[in-house]
Amino acid sequence: MPGYSRSLIGLAIALAGLAGYVDALGFIVLGGPFVSFMSGNMTQASVSAADGLWSAAGVAGGVIALFLVGIALGTVVTHVTERYSLRTRKVTVLAIVAVLLGIGSVLSSFAVTAGAVSAMALSMGAVNSVFQRDGEVTIGVTYMTGALVKMAQRLTGAFLGGPKWAWLEHFGMCAGLIAGAVLGAVAHRGIGLHALWPASAFALVLIGVAWRVSPAESVRV
Repeated sequence: MPGYSRSLIGLAIALAGLAGYVDALGFIVLGGPFVSFMSGNMTQASVSAADGLWSAAGVAGGVIALFLVGIALGTVVTHVTERYSLRTRKVTVLAIVAVLLGIGSVLSSFAVTAGAVSAMALSMGAVNSVFQRDGEVTIGVTYMTGALVKMAQRLTGAFLGGPKWAWLEHFGMCAGLIAGAVLGAVAHRGIGLHALWPASAFALVLIGVAWRVSPAESVRV
């Protein structure tokens, strides 16, 4: 993760944890499709379509569409706030994520499950705009395949004489998502989809974290 301080990498790991938490809730509620892991949804939609299970394919495809809309929303917000400080850009995107999760939490309280899941998918798309540089996502916080590959490469490189601890950042992202998913599954077991409320509260906390750590960064994202 070149160009990012430890504080911002810590923020990225926390966001990966949030993504894991929300994704676990979505996975349990939908019975298979994810709200942040789109590679899995593409495979599920394809297999379901091949088997003629059009309803299942439609659910996975619909979540993908909502995720894309969330990405577009986050990208527009980043573009509109581009002239402002790094702190303002990150905080604004996180505010959108928090609002969407809050909407999902309210809808879950009224048992509007489809609406809650839709808000979750939108938020998971938008959160990927927190870390951008020159219009490109530099740290993907909702998908860990890339982080897993980089971790393995850095770990292998360490044995071949390269930097010894470069793999830890990518390990942290994977561990953050796993920890969040475990917490999400446990929370759902206890209180069902009402477990989305803690995710909304955590997103608000991360707004404060982003406000605190971003101004010290000299990197323009």
